[in-house]
Amino acid sequence: MGLIQNVLAVIVVLGLLITFHEFGHYWVARRCGVRVLRFSVGFGKAIWSRTDRHGTEFVVAAIPLGGYVKMLDEREAPVPDDQLHETFNRKTVWQRIAIVAAGPLANFLLAIVAYWALFVAGTTTVAPVVGEVAPDSPAARSGLQSGQEIVSVQGNAVRSWDEINLRLIAHIGASGELTIDARDDAGSSAQEYRLPVENYLVRQDPPQPLATLGITPWQPRIPAVLGQVLDDQAAAEAGLQPGDEVLAVNGAPIGEWMDFVSVVRANPGETLELEVRRDGEPLTVTLTPGSRELETGGAIGYVGAGVEPVEWPEEFRREIRYGPVAALGQAVSRTGEMTVLTLDAIRKMLVGLISPTNLSGPITIAQMAGDTARTGLETFVSFMAYLSISLAVLNLLPIPVLDGGHLLYYFVEAVRGRPVSERAQALGLRIGLAMVGTLMLMALYFDLMRLW
Repeated sequence: MGLIQNVLAVIVVLGLLITFHEFGHYWVARRCGVRVLRFSVGFGKAIWSRTDRHGTEFVVAAIPLGGYVKMLDEREAPVPDDQLHETFNRKTVWQRIAIVAAGPLANFLLAIVAYWALFVAGTTTVAPVVGEVAPDSPAARSGLQSGQEIVSVQGNAVRSWDEINLRLIAHIGASGELTIDARDDAGSSAQEYRLPVENYLVRQDPPQPLATLGITPWQPRIPAVLGQVLDDQAAAEAGLQPGDEVLAVNGAPIGEWMDFVSVVRANPGETLELEVRRDGEPLTVTLTPGSRELETGGAIGYVGAGVEPVEWPEEFRREIRYGPVAALGQAVSRTGEMTVLTLDAIRKMLVGLISPTNLSGPITIAQMAGDTARTGLETFVSFMAYLSISLAVLNLLPIPVLDGGHLLYYFVEAVRGRPVSERAQALGLRIGLAMVGTLMLMALYFDLMRLW
Protein backbone atom coordinates (compact mmCIF):
# COMPACT_ATOMS: atom_id res chain seq x y z
CA MET A 1 0.00 0.00 0.00
CA GLY A 2 2.91 2.33 0.82
CA LEU A 3 4.41 1.82 -2.65
CA ILE A 4 1.09 2.59 -4.35
CA GLN A 5 0.66 5.74 -2.26
CA ASN A 6 4.21 6.86 -3.10
CA VAL A 7 3.59 6.37 -6.81
CA LEU A 8 0.25 8.21 -6.70
CA ALA A 9 1.79 11.07 -4.68
CA VAL A 10 4.69 11.56 -7.08
CA ILE A 11 2.34 11.45 -10.09
CA VAL A 12 0.16 14.15 -8.51
CA VAL A 13 3.14 16.34 -7.55
CA LEU A 14 5.13 16.02 -10.78
CA GLY A 15 1.99 16.21 -12.88
CA LEU A 16 0.96 19.48 -11.26
CA LEU A 17 4.46 21.02 -11.40
CA ILE A 18 5.02 20.00 -15.02
CA THR A 19 1.58 21.22 -16.08
CA PHE A 20 2.18 24.64 -14.51
CA HIS A 21 5.65 24.84 -16.04
CA GLU A 22 4.51 24.00 -19.54
CA PHE A 23 1.40 26.16 -19.21
CA GLY A 24 3.71 29.12 -18.55
CA HIS A 25 5.43 28.51 -21.90
CA TYR A 26 2.09 27.90 -23.62
CA TRP A 27 0.30 30.97 -22.25
CA VAL A 28 3.05 33.45 -23.11
CA ALA A 29 3.61 31.83 -26.52
CA ARG A 30 -0.06 32.33 -27.36
CA ARG A 31 0.10 35.95 -26.12
CA CYS A 32 3.06 36.50 -28.46
CA GLY A 33 1.17 35.08 -31.44
CA VAL A 34 3.02 31.77 -31.70
CA ARG A 35 1.05 28.73 -32.85
CA VAL A 36 1.36 25.88 -30.34
CA LEU A 37 1.15 22.47 -31.99
CA ARG A 38 1.27 20.24 -28.92
CA PHE A 39 1.07 20.63 -25.13
CA SER A 40 2.26 17.37 -23.58
CA VAL A 41 2.44 16.37 -19.92
CA GLY A 42 4.77 13.37 -19.89
CA PHE A 43 6.71 11.59 -22.60
CA GLY A 44 6.10 8.52 -24.71
CA LYS A 45 2.80 7.10 -25.92
CA ALA A 46 -0.27 9.29 -25.44
CA ILE A 47 -2.87 7.85 -23.05
CA TRP A 48 -5.25 10.79 -23.54
CA SER A 49 -5.41 13.62 -26.05
CA ARG A 50 -7.71 16.21 -27.54
CA THR A 51 -7.32 19.08 -30.01
CA ASP A 52 -8.78 22.52 -29.35
CA ARG A 53 -10.19 25.01 -31.86
CA HIS A 54 -6.76 26.66 -32.27
CA GLY A 55 -5.24 23.38 -33.48
CA THR A 56 -3.27 22.66 -30.30
CA GLU A 57 -3.16 19.01 -29.31
CA PHE A 58 -3.26 18.51 -25.53
CA VAL A 59 -1.69 15.21 -24.49
CA VAL A 60 -1.18 13.20 -21.30
CA ALA A 61 1.61 10.71 -22.02
CA ALA A 62 2.59 7.47 -20.32
CA ILE A 63 5.87 8.55 -18.68
CA PRO A 64 5.11 11.37 -16.17
CA LEU A 65 8.72 12.55 -15.77
CA GLY A 66 8.60 15.72 -17.84
CA GLY A 67 6.69 17.49 -20.54
CA TYR A 68 7.02 19.87 -23.46
CA VAL A 69 5.30 22.50 -25.56
CA LYS A 70 5.89 22.07 -29.30
CA MET A 71 5.59 25.31 -31.27
CA LEU A 72 5.50 26.06 -34.97
CA ASP A 73 9.14 26.56 -36.02
CA GLU A 74 10.83 26.71 -39.43
CA ARG A 75 13.92 24.98 -38.02
CA GLU A 76 11.95 21.80 -37.41
CA ALA A 77 9.78 21.53 -40.53
CA PRO A 78 8.73 23.57 -43.58
CA VAL A 79 6.04 26.16 -42.76
CA PRO A 80 3.47 27.51 -45.25
CA ASP A 81 3.93 31.20 -46.12
CA ASP A 82 0.59 32.18 -44.59
CA GLN A 83 1.72 30.78 -41.20
CA LEU A 84 5.23 32.24 -41.03
CA HIS A 85 4.06 35.05 -38.76
CA GLU A 86 3.05 32.39 -36.19
CA THR A 87 6.45 30.68 -35.98
CA PHE A 88 8.57 30.84 -32.84
CA ASN A 89 11.81 31.54 -34.72
CA ARG A 90 10.32 34.63 -36.41
CA LYS A 91 9.48 36.34 -33.12
CA THR A 92 11.72 39.04 -31.66
CA VAL A 93 14.49 37.94 -29.32
CA TRP A 94 12.68 39.53 -26.37
CA GLN A 95 9.48 37.63 -27.17
CA ARG A 96 11.46 34.38 -27.32
CA ILE A 97 13.09 35.22 -23.99
CA ALA A 98 9.66 35.84 -22.46
CA ILE A 99 8.30 32.53 -23.78
CA VAL A 100 11.25 30.49 -22.48
CA ALA A 101 11.40 32.25 -19.09
CA ALA A 102 7.65 31.80 -18.55
CA GLY A 103 8.00 28.12 -17.58
CA PRO A 104 10.29 28.62 -14.55
CA LEU A 105 8.38 31.78 -13.60
CA ALA A 106 5.15 29.74 -13.53
CA ASN A 107 6.80 27.37 -11.03
CA PHE A 108 7.84 30.30 -8.83
CA LEU A 109 4.25 31.57 -9.00
CA LEU A 110 2.90 28.15 -8.03
CA ALA A 111 5.18 28.12 -4.97
CA ILE A 112 4.00 31.60 -3.95
CA VAL A 113 0.35 30.53 -4.27
CA ALA A 114 0.99 27.37 -2.24
CA TYR A 115 2.77 29.25 0.56
CA TRP A 116 0.09 31.96 0.49
CA ALA A 117 -2.63 29.36 0.97
CA LEU A 118 -0.74 27.80 3.87
CA PHE A 119 -0.19 31.16 5.59
CA VAL A 120 -3.84 32.19 5.17
CA ALA A 121 -5.19 28.82 6.36
CA GLY A 122 -2.72 28.83 9.24
CA THR A 123 -0.04 26.30 10.07
CA THR A 124 0.39 24.60 13.42
CA THR A 125 3.88 23.94 14.69
CA VAL A 126 5.64 23.30 17.98
CA ALA A 127 7.73 25.79 19.90
CA PRO A 128 11.48 25.35 19.29
CA VAL A 129 12.32 24.53 22.91
CA VAL A 130 15.71 22.95 23.60
CA GLY A 131 15.41 19.46 25.09
CA GLU A 132 18.98 18.36 25.76
CA VAL A 133 22.35 20.00 25.24
CA ALA A 134 25.19 17.56 24.58
CA PRO A 135 28.19 17.99 26.92
CA ASP A 136 31.20 19.79 25.41
CA SER A 137 29.22 20.64 22.27
CA PRO A 138 29.13 24.09 20.61
CA ALA A 139 25.75 24.72 22.26
CA ALA A 140 27.09 23.73 25.70
CA ARG A 141 30.20 25.88 25.32
CA SER A 142 28.03 28.88 24.44
CA GLY A 143 25.92 28.46 27.59
CA LEU A 144 22.66 27.45 25.87
CA GLN A 145 20.51 25.44 28.30
CA SER A 146 17.76 22.86 28.23
CA GLY A 147 14.27 24.34 28.42
CA GLN A 148 15.10 27.57 26.58
CA GLU A 149 13.10 28.57 23.51
CA ILE A 150 15.09 29.67 20.45
CA VAL A 151 13.68 32.89 18.98
CA SER A 152 16.26 33.86 16.33
CA VAL A 153 19.21 32.49 14.36
CA GLN A 154 21.84 34.89 13.01
CA GLY A 155 19.46 37.78 13.73
CA ASN A 156 16.54 36.22 11.82
CA ALA A 157 13.36 35.53 13.82
CA VAL A 158 12.28 31.87 13.93
CA ARG A 159 9.14 30.22 15.28
CA SER A 160 9.63 26.55 14.48
CA TRP A 161 12.33 23.91 14.16
CA ASP A 162 11.80 23.88 10.38
CA GLU A 163 12.70 27.58 10.19
CA ILE A 164 15.71 27.01 12.46
CA ASN A 165 16.97 24.16 10.27
CA LEU A 166 16.60 26.29 7.13
CA ARG A 167 18.54 29.15 8.75
CA LEU A 168 21.30 26.81 9.90
CA ILE A 169 21.62 24.91 6.62
CA ALA A 170 22.20 28.24 4.89
CA HIS A 171 25.51 28.42 6.82
CA ILE A 172 27.03 25.14 5.60
CA GLY A 173 30.80 25.55 5.51
CA ALA A 174 30.86 28.36 8.08
CA SER A 175 33.76 28.73 10.50
CA GLY A 176 33.68 31.06 13.47
CA GLU A 177 30.48 31.61 15.43
CA LEU A 178 26.76 31.09 14.85
CA THR A 179 24.52 33.43 16.85
CA ILE A 180 21.36 32.08 18.49
CA ASP A 181 18.97 34.12 20.66
CA ALA A 182 16.97 32.16 23.23
CA ARG A 183 14.73 32.94 26.20
CA ASP A 184 13.81 31.04 29.34
CA ASP A 185 10.04 31.47 28.91
CA ALA A 186 7.49 33.44 26.89
CA GLY A 187 7.62 36.43 29.22
CA SER A 188 11.37 36.80 29.54
CA SER A 189 13.79 38.69 27.32
CA ALA A 190 16.02 36.82 24.89
CA GLN A 191 19.73 36.33 25.50
CA GLU A 192 22.37 35.97 22.79
CA TYR A 193 24.51 32.83 22.56
CA ARG A 194 27.52 32.43 20.29
CA LEU A 195 28.16 28.86 19.17
CA PRO A 196 31.70 28.13 17.86
CA VAL A 197 31.81 26.11 14.62
CA GLU A 198 34.49 24.91 12.23
CA ASN A 199 33.60 23.86 8.67
CA TYR A 200 30.00 23.55 9.79
CA LEU A 201 28.09 20.60 8.20
CA VAL A 202 30.75 20.17 5.49
CA ARG A 203 30.08 16.99 3.48
CA GLN A 204 27.59 15.59 5.99
CA ASP A 205 25.17 13.12 4.41
CA PRO A 206 22.51 14.07 5.27
CA PRO A 207 23.27 17.40 7.00
CA GLN A 208 22.37 17.39 10.71
CA PRO A 209 22.31 21.09 11.64
CA LEU A 210 20.98 20.69 15.19
CA ALA A 211 22.81 17.52 16.24
CA THR A 212 26.11 19.01 15.03
CA LEU A 213 25.61 21.90 17.44
CA GLY A 214 24.68 19.51 20.26
CA ILE A 215 21.00 20.50 20.37
CA THR A 216 18.18 18.01 20.79
CA PRO A 217 14.65 19.45 20.43
CA TRP A 218 12.33 18.99 23.41
CA GLN A 219 9.53 16.54 22.85
CA PRO A 220 7.01 14.75 25.05
CA ARG A 221 7.66 11.15 25.96
CA ILE A 222 7.07 9.08 22.85
CA PRO A 223 6.25 5.41 23.46
CA ALA A 224 7.85 2.90 21.12
CA VAL A 225 4.60 2.37 19.21
CA LEU A 226 4.77 1.86 15.45
CA GLY A 227 2.68 4.30 13.43
CA GLN A 228 3.64 3.04 9.97
CA VAL A 229 5.46 0.06 8.50
CA LEU A 230 6.88 0.34 5.00
CA ASP A 231 6.35 -2.50 2.54
CA ASP A 232 9.31 -4.76 1.68
CA GLN A 233 11.43 -3.42 4.56
CA ALA A 234 12.82 -5.27 7.59
CA ALA A 235 9.96 -4.38 9.94
CA ALA A 236 7.31 -5.62 7.48
CA GLU A 237 9.28 -8.80 6.74
CA ALA A 238 9.45 -9.50 10.49
CA GLY A 239 5.66 -9.25 10.71
CA LEU A 240 5.50 -5.99 12.65
CA GLN A 241 2.30 -3.98 12.23
CA PRO A 242 1.14 -0.40 12.92
CA GLY A 243 0.02 -0.18 16.54
CA ASP A 244 2.64 -2.62 17.84
CA GLU A 245 4.44 -1.42 20.99
CA VAL A 246 8.05 -2.53 21.44
CA LEU A 247 8.61 -3.42 25.10
CA ALA A 248 12.12 -4.92 25.02
CA VAL A 249 14.94 -5.86 22.65
CA ASN A 250 17.13 -8.88 23.50
CA GLY A 251 15.72 -8.71 27.02
CA ALA A 252 16.64 -5.02 27.58
CA PRO A 253 13.58 -2.83 28.33
CA ILE A 254 12.63 -0.13 25.82
CA GLY A 255 11.30 2.99 27.54
CA GLU A 256 10.46 5.13 24.51
CA TRP A 257 10.80 5.42 20.75
CA MET A 258 14.33 6.84 20.63
CA ASP A 259 15.60 3.93 22.74
CA PHE A 260 14.33 1.59 20.03
CA VAL A 261 15.83 3.76 17.28
CA SER A 262 19.23 3.74 19.04
CA VAL A 263 19.24 -0.06 19.28
CA VAL A 264 18.27 -0.46 15.61
CA ARG A 265 20.89 2.01 14.39
CA ALA A 266 23.60 0.29 16.45
CA ASN A 267 22.85 -3.21 15.09
CA PRO A 268 22.84 -3.23 11.26
CA GLY A 269 22.43 -6.77 9.95
CA GLU A 270 22.18 -8.27 13.46
CA THR A 271 19.24 -10.44 14.49
CA LEU A 272 17.24 -8.89 17.35
CA GLU A 273 14.54 -10.50 19.46
CA LEU A 274 11.71 -8.09 20.20
CA GLU A 275 9.09 -8.34 22.90
CA VAL A 276 6.02 -6.64 21.46
CA ARG A 277 2.52 -5.85 22.73
CA ARG A 278 -0.21 -6.12 20.08
CA ASP A 279 -3.86 -5.50 20.97
CA GLY A 280 -2.96 -6.03 24.63
CA GLU A 281 -1.32 -9.40 24.03
CA PRO A 282 2.45 -10.15 24.32
CA LEU A 283 4.28 -11.29 21.21
CA THR A 284 7.87 -12.23 20.35
CA VAL A 285 9.24 -11.07 16.97
CA THR A 286 12.62 -11.67 15.32
CA LEU A 287 13.88 -8.57 13.49
CA THR A 288 17.03 -8.11 11.40
CA PRO A 289 17.70 -4.41 10.62
CA GLY A 290 18.98 -3.52 7.16
CA SER A 291 22.39 -1.88 6.80
CA ARG A 292 23.03 1.58 5.39
CA GLU A 293 26.59 2.72 4.72
CA LEU A 294 27.67 6.16 5.91
CA GLU A 295 29.95 8.35 3.83
CA THR A 296 32.07 8.99 6.93
CA GLY A 297 32.57 5.25 7.39
CA GLY A 298 30.70 2.52 9.21
CA ALA A 299 27.03 1.64 8.88
CA ILE A 300 23.74 2.13 10.69
CA GLY A 301 20.71 -0.11 10.91
CA TYR A 302 17.21 0.70 9.69
CA VAL A 303 13.94 -1.21 9.59
CA GLY A 304 11.48 0.92 7.59
CA ALA A 305 9.09 1.85 10.39
CA GLY A 306 7.79 5.16 11.75
CA VAL A 307 6.54 6.20 15.14
CA GLU A 308 2.91 6.77 16.01
CA PRO A 309 2.35 10.53 16.50
CA VAL A 310 1.68 11.84 20.00
CA GLU A 311 -0.24 14.89 21.16
CA TRP A 312 1.88 17.86 22.19
CA PRO A 313 0.99 19.88 25.32
CA GLU A 314 -0.98 22.99 24.41
CA GLU A 315 1.68 25.36 25.79
CA PHE A 316 4.15 24.03 23.23
CA ARG A 317 1.87 24.48 20.23
CA ARG A 318 2.14 27.53 17.97
CA GLU A 319 -0.21 28.62 15.18
CA ILE A 320 1.19 30.78 12.40
CA ARG A 321 -1.54 32.62 10.49
CA TYR A 322 -1.69 35.83 8.41
CA GLY A 323 -4.34 37.90 6.69
CA PRO A 324 -4.56 37.65 2.88
CA VAL A 325 -2.34 40.70 2.20
CA ALA A 326 0.29 39.94 4.84
CA ALA A 327 0.30 36.30 3.71
CA LEU A 328 1.23 37.36 0.19
CA GLY A 329 4.30 39.21 1.46
CA GLN A 330 5.28 36.22 3.59
CA ALA A 331 4.78 33.84 0.64
CA VAL A 332 6.97 35.94 -1.66
CA SER A 333 9.61 36.19 1.09
CA ARG A 334 9.58 32.43 1.75
CA THR A 335 9.85 31.68 -1.98
CA GLY A 336 12.80 34.06 -2.25
CA GLU A 337 14.52 32.47 0.76
CA MET A 338 14.09 28.95 -0.62
CA THR A 339 15.35 30.06 -4.03
CA VAL A 340 18.52 31.54 -2.51
CA LEU A 341 18.96 28.42 -0.38
CA THR A 342 18.69 26.17 -3.45
CA LEU A 343 21.17 28.24 -5.46
CA ASP A 344 23.57 28.31 -2.52
CA ALA A 345 23.27 24.53 -2.12
CA ILE A 346 24.17 24.05 -5.80
CA ARG A 347 27.19 26.34 -5.40
CA LYS A 348 28.36 24.52 -2.28
CA MET A 349 27.94 21.15 -3.96
CA LEU A 350 30.12 22.34 -6.86
CA VAL A 351 32.90 23.52 -4.52
CA GLY A 352 32.71 20.37 -2.38
CA LEU A 353 31.10 21.70 0.81
CA ILE A 354 27.99 19.55 0.29
CA SER A 355 28.32 15.88 -0.60
CA PRO A 356 26.94 14.98 -4.06
CA THR A 357 25.24 12.01 -2.39
CA ASN A 358 22.57 14.50 -1.30
CA LEU A 359 21.33 14.56 -4.92
CA SER A 360 17.82 13.15 -5.12
CA GLY A 361 16.28 11.35 -8.07
CA PRO A 362 12.78 10.05 -8.86
CA ILE A 363 12.89 7.26 -6.25
CA THR A 364 13.70 9.58 -3.35
CA ILE A 365 11.18 12.15 -4.60
CA ALA A 366 8.53 9.43 -4.72
CA GLN A 367 9.34 8.35 -1.16
CA MET A 368 9.30 11.93 0.13
CA ALA A 369 6.05 12.69 -1.71
CA GLY A 370 4.43 9.62 -0.20
CA ASP A 371 5.73 10.36 3.30
CA THR A 372 4.55 13.98 3.20
CA ALA A 373 1.16 12.89 1.84
CA ARG A 374 0.78 10.52 4.79
CA THR A 375 1.86 13.23 7.24
CA GLY A 376 -0.88 15.61 6.15
CA LEU A 377 -1.98 18.19 3.59
CA GLU A 378 0.07 21.00 5.16
CA THR A 379 3.38 19.11 4.89
CA PHE A 380 2.51 17.84 1.41
CA VAL A 381 1.78 21.36 0.10
CA SER A 382 5.05 22.67 1.62
CA PHE A 383 6.99 19.88 -0.06
CA MET A 384 5.28 20.59 -3.39
CA ALA A 385 6.12 24.31 -3.10
CA TYR A 386 9.80 23.59 -2.45
CA LEU A 387 9.94 21.07 -5.30
CA SER A 388 8.38 23.68 -7.62
CA ILE A 389 11.10 26.16 -6.63
CA SER A 390 13.80 23.53 -7.21
CA LEU A 391 12.37 22.77 -10.66
CA ALA A 392 12.39 26.47 -11.55
CA VAL A 393 15.96 27.01 -10.33
CA LEU A 394 17.32 23.93 -12.10
CA ASN A 395 15.61 24.91 -15.35
CA LEU A 396 17.20 28.36 -15.18
CA LEU A 397 20.74 27.00 -14.92
CA PRO A 398 22.70 28.07 -18.04
CA ILE A 399 22.95 24.52 -19.40
CA PRO A 400 21.98 23.87 -23.03
CA VAL A 401 18.78 21.76 -23.35
CA LEU A 402 17.41 23.50 -20.24
CA ASP A 403 15.44 26.76 -20.34
CA GLY A 404 18.46 28.56 -18.89
CA GLY A 405 20.63 27.43 -21.80
CA HIS A 406 18.15 28.80 -24.33
CA LEU A 407 17.93 32.06 -22.40
CA LEU A 408 21.72 32.32 -22.49
CA TYR A 409 21.69 32.00 -26.28
CA TYR A 410 18.96 34.63 -26.63
CA PHE A 411 20.68 37.11 -24.32
CA VAL A 412 23.88 36.69 -26.34
CA GLU A 413 21.81 37.32 -29.46
CA ALA A 414 20.28 40.45 -27.91
CA VAL A 415 23.76 41.81 -27.15
CA ARG A 416 25.44 40.81 -30.44
CA GLY A 417 22.48 41.61 -32.68
CA ARG A 418 22.60 38.21 -34.38
CA PRO A 419 21.81 34.62 -33.29
CA VAL A 420 24.39 32.20 -31.93
CA SER A 421 25.62 30.01 -34.80
CA GLU A 422 23.90 26.69 -35.36
CA ARG A 423 27.26 24.94 -34.97
CA ALA A 424 27.76 26.45 -31.50
CA GLN A 425 24.21 25.56 -30.52
CA ALA A 426 24.67 21.97 -31.71
CA LEU A 427 27.88 21.65 -29.69
CA GLY A 428 26.14 23.14 -26.65
CA LEU A 429 23.28 20.68 -27.09
CA ARG A 430 25.65 17.71 -26.94
CA ILE A 431 27.41 19.12 -23.87
CA GLY A 432 24.10 19.90 -22.19
CA LEU A 433 22.70 16.43 -22.85
CA ALA A 434 25.86 14.89 -21.41
CA MET A 435 25.68 17.06 -18.28
CA VAL A 436 21.98 16.50 -17.64
CA GLY A 437 22.31 12.77 -18.37
CA THR A 438 25.23 12.47 -15.95
CA LEU A 439 23.31 14.30 -13.21
CA MET A 440 20.27 12.07 -13.73
CA LEU A 441 22.37 8.90 -13.56
CA MET A 442 24.14 10.14 -10.41
CA ALA A 443 20.82 10.99 -8.74
CA LEU A 444 19.39 7.56 -9.65
CA TYR A 445 22.54 5.84 -8.36
CA PHE A 446 22.35 7.64 -5.01
CA ASP A 447 18.61 6.81 -4.85
CA LEU A 448 19.42 3.10 -5.20
CA MET A 449 22.23 3.34 -2.65
CA ARG A 450 19.77 4.80 -0.13
CA LEU A 451 17.47 1.82 -0.70
CA TRP A 452 20.28 -0.65 -0.08
